[in-house]
Amino acid sequence: MYPQLEISQLATTLFSFLLVMVVDASRAGTSCRSQPCGSSLPRSWKLTRLLHKESADLLKIYKTSQGDLSELFCKMSMDNVPDPDISGLDPSARIQSMYSNTQIFLPHLQRVTEQQTDLQIISSPLLSKLSQAYSRTSSLGSQISCIYQTFFPNSPLLEPVGVPTPLPLSQNIFQQKVYGCVVLKRLKEFLSNATREIKALKHQICTKGTQPNVPS
Repeated sequence: MYPQLEISQLATTLFSFLLVMVVDASRAGTSCRSQPCGSSLPRSWKLTRLLHKESADLLKIYKTSQGDLSELFCKMSMDNVPDPDISGLDPSARIQSMYSNTQIFLPHLQRVTEQQTDLQIISSPLLSKLSQAYSRTSSLGSQISCIYQTFFPNSPLLEPVGVPTPLPLSQNIFQQKVYGCVVLKRLKEFLSNATREIKALKHQICTKGTQPNVPS
């Protein structure tokens, strides 16, 4: 007899399988542009839902690993942390904004990982979860790029200009713990916004069948 999987374990397995499918699609530039409207956006929406759920779990793990004052760390604010909001008046600009946000978050996630590597024991589950968050945020950026190329093949997808949220300079341990929590909270907010945004874009851009209705 095979051991029975709990519902939560089965859901995690299905989500992981979905993620592999999405990442593979995002890495295939040619097939990316040929994805129909009925495939690209729904797939990306499912991916952002998964990442939002994982970001909530990551934030919980982060808090439990920071000691007795973790709730205090996470209630504080800090400058020079990525903005979770999505801007733009039309689909092209809003997809561009989502892509830019993923690229802006990446160096901050890398810095948090480096700081926590110094603060945590090597076997801490937080470290592997931070690395996973970095990798999957990068994959999300690739998938958003895929959406943009699908619907706006004649418009270049621009990389973020300058350093809108520069990395912090030298920080003491207290500042590092606050910074890490603020970054992860903002990431969770961004992923929540992106989930709603991609769902709205699907209704706005896609009309009948799988044909995109892109504003000129």
